[in-house]
Amino acid sequence: MDSCKKFIRGLWAATENARIIMKKELRSYFVSPVAYIVMVVFLLITGFPFFMTFFLNGQAELRMFFQLLPLTLAILIPAVTMRLFAEEKNTGSFEMLLTLPVSVRDVVAGKILAASVFSAVMISPTLIYGVSILFVGSPDLGPMIGGYLGAVLLAASYSAIGVFSSSLTKNQIVAFIIALGICIFLWVIDVFLPLFPVVIVNLFDYISVNSHFASVSKGVLDSRDLIYFASVIALSAMGTVKSIEERR
Repeated sequence: MDSCKKFIRGLWAATENARIIMKKELRSYFVSPVAYIVMVVFLLITGFPFFMTFFLNGQAELRMFFQLLPLTLAILIPAVTMRLFAEEKNTGSFEMLLTLPVSVRDVVAGKILAASVFSAVMISPTLIYGVSILFVGSPDLGPMIGGYLGAVLLAASYSAIGVFSSSLTKNQIVAFIIALGICIFLWVIDVFLPLFPVVIVNLFDYISVNSHFASVSKGVLDSRDLIYFASVIALSAMGTVKSIEERR
């Protein structure tokens, strides 16, 4: 019984520490002009195909918006996450952070949560696209809800990859390039499936983020897709923890 209570207290403390780190990072996001620039660029990129489809073609749908979302997030989220560890390492505040009464896991979880929440905030204004469609047409709510759920899961996965990349270097540009490379690889890998031997096609198809995002965005909640996104986040988080602990 005592061991159970200690575990619960430890879990609560870890969660509270991660929340403190998350709030700190979110505050730093919203005082930085870079965050607002990224948000504006995201809305411009995603808004253009929607308004083209909606006004010029007269089609009340979000298909083009969701098709472009994986690539758009793969480019922009690395810009959001590149500073999370790299900047602190460069300025020397990283060592100070490690002296605080928090574990490396708390710090990593807090930073991933902050990047994920910011990404969700960045995506949220696009809900107006869905509302607009509801007023003028009768869209299937399943794919629309699934599309936004998939967008949040995708953003959280890319955020975790970005945090991992930022933990590898002191240079923000290098962190951006590493994260961009990984995210683009996960996005583009399914294009080359016909070139792979049949034996490994299923493996690379599973690695591809597109197949899982497309499945969720159809309104189909398959446990394999949820496990995929959870695995990307967990593996990135573990890689970040290992990277930081090796440099302590």
